[in-house]
Amino acid sequence: MTDDTAAATADPAGSTVLTVTPNPSLDRTYEIAGLARGAVLRAGTDRVDPGGKGVNVSRALAAAGRRTVAVLPLGGPEGALLAQLLGERGIEVAGVPVRGSTRVNISLAEHDGTLTKINAAGPEITVAEAGTLVETVAVRAADAGASWIVCCGSLPRGLPPEWYAELVARARRSGIRIALDTSGPALSAALGERPDVVKPNADELAEAVGRPLATVSDAVKAAGELRDAGAGAVLASLGATGQLLVDGTGTYFGSGRAVAVRSDVGAGDASLAGFLAAGGAGPRALISAVAHGAAAVQLPGSQMPRPADLRPEAVEVTTELPLDHPLGRPLPRDADGAVR
Repeated sequence: MTDDTAAATADPAGSTVLTVTPNPSLDRTYEIAGLARGAVLRAGTDRVDPGGKGVNVSRALAAAGRRTVAVLPLGGPEGALLAQLLGERGIEVAGVPVRGSTRVNISLAEHDGTLTKINAAGPEITVAEAGTLVETVAVRAADAGASWIVCCGSLPRGLPPEWYAELVARARRSGIRIALDTSGPALSAALGERPDVVKPNADELAEAVGRPLATVSDAVKAAGELRDAGAGAVLASLGATGQLLVDGTGTYFGSGRAVAVRSDVGAGDASLAGFLAAGGAGPRALISAVAHGAAAVQLPGSQMPRPADLRPEAVEVTTELPLDHPLGRPLPRDADGAVR
């Protein structure tokens, strides 16, 4: 598939992607030598990035020069700073004012690649604020001529599990494709409304089908069950093993060469952005997804990759799946980096 990589990072339509992040954050990352409980730790570097899964998708798209609109609740000085940071990155912000303050998450990145995260709960969303969020999505998607609506992340306090399902149903009625990256009851409730793409990781895929997954074969079967439940396509991140795409045309497996992991915060979101930027369907989009994810883990904090960071030529996509390979383990490769 590598002959097609020149087209793997460009959406032929070139249209707007609207993201929905109901529980965004400011993400502060400290790089430390090692984590010791009870000790005073000194950070080598630190950075603050706009956070939340949908926000990260918008950031990755903007880094690639794509137009994107981010719909999100904003509260307090933290919300104002989040909007400012997004604007500085070329992202159109459709903020909905809320009474509570936008949350701040903390990540501690050790030199060996170990990452410790502390995620705040975030504000509780009122019924009126939830309704305004839904209406803002509809209005801004129509105004921008959005080709995709991307709903990402956990739901904050105050939003029921069916909230995403309502957005999926509205998008389907308006003819806009919709991608969903969430888990648990929110994912289960939305599947019946037939989202075009769902993007679980291995743990979320296991949770969705109610059983542990040990091999790539297990993941393929689980992805098929999500399609039977309503998903048009399943793009599953399988950690160091690679990524799996199961859609109406077949089953594809994508993997890249081993890279040094600096931070995996937002890597899955970068993968979803790469998938959508390349059209949101088929092997070419999977190449782009794997390339974006591999580039993201080599960057500090939750920094999103730019086109110069991508190595799509290092990605292999095949329909000959390593079905017996354990999930989470890299595929064996020869000295040239090719899968054995």
